[in-house]
Amino acid sequence: QLQLVESGGGLVQPGGSLRLSCAASGFSLDYYAIGWFRQAPGKEREGVSCISSSGTTTNYADSVKGRFTISRDYAKNTVYLQMNSLKPEDTAVYYCAANGPCSYYYTMFPSDFGSWGQGTQVTVSA
Repeated sequence: QLQLVESGGGLVQPGGSLRLSCAASGFSLDYYAIGWFRQAPGKEREGVSCISSSGTTTNYADSVKGRFTISRDYAKNTVYLQMNSLKPEDTAVYYCAANGPCSYYYTMFPSDFGSWGQGTQVTVSA
């Protein structure tokens, strides 16, 4: 089981920004595609974005395109999710996941990913 740790969540006003981090514990992320998912209260977990192991392919849910950017820093063994122009509907627990696929046309399903972090809360509210 790969151990992933998310950080960077918090409370932000609408229109604000946050950067989430996904760090690996005890292994290298270099060989894994990484996905970000979120789950709001009473809703199913949904895919937000993913990035391939090479970093050359990214994928975004329509709801976040143009606002969120996924990236990875191999030297820091970390994947980031930069979230700009945040909306109240972005409020959720955000999870990163590994051991799954990522391609441009891929529809992200939580069941495709085998390793998960514990999640970080993002709340967008005035």
